[in-house]
Amino acid sequence: MSGVFRLSSEPLDVMECVRAVTHPTAGGIDVFIGMVRDHSDGRAVTLLEYEAYASMAEKELARIGEDVRARVPGVRLSAAHRIGRLDVGDIAVVCAAGAAHRDEAFRACRLLIDEIKARVPIWKREHGAAGTAWVGWQDARTSRPPVTPRE
Repeated sequence: MSGVFRLSSEPLDVMECVRAVTHPTAGGIDVFIGMVRDHSDGRAVTLLEYEAYASMAEKELARIGEDVRARVPGVRLSAAHRIGRLDVGDIAVVCAAGAAHRDEAFRACRLLIDEIKARVPIWKREHGAAGTAWVGWQDARTSRPPVTPRE
């Protein structure tokens, strides 16, 4: 398996991911850079915290790489995701795909980020003027109808 698939508490190096997918037969390299923005769902965001189950997350990143390579043969992939506190403008995730043609590189890079967002156990907490909130979190105690006591 080629490429970088890792988490980091340090700033990400975009070129590390690009170098990992560069090869003589690559006619196209596509890169996705996800950055911390200053808003979410109409609320101001001042910083994000990412937490992960690190060993599981890195294994899942590598599995996703294998899955995408199976769907887009000949592509080389790389992905890195930050954990910890990130300020607005910081890079949160980098995905890169190198392939013989641009169509394959675009497709593979899109599949890579979409699968990372859907499958990797990384949790995001937004901070802003309105307080803090975990993104996508729902209290399991409130997702079921209340229990009615038996008589």
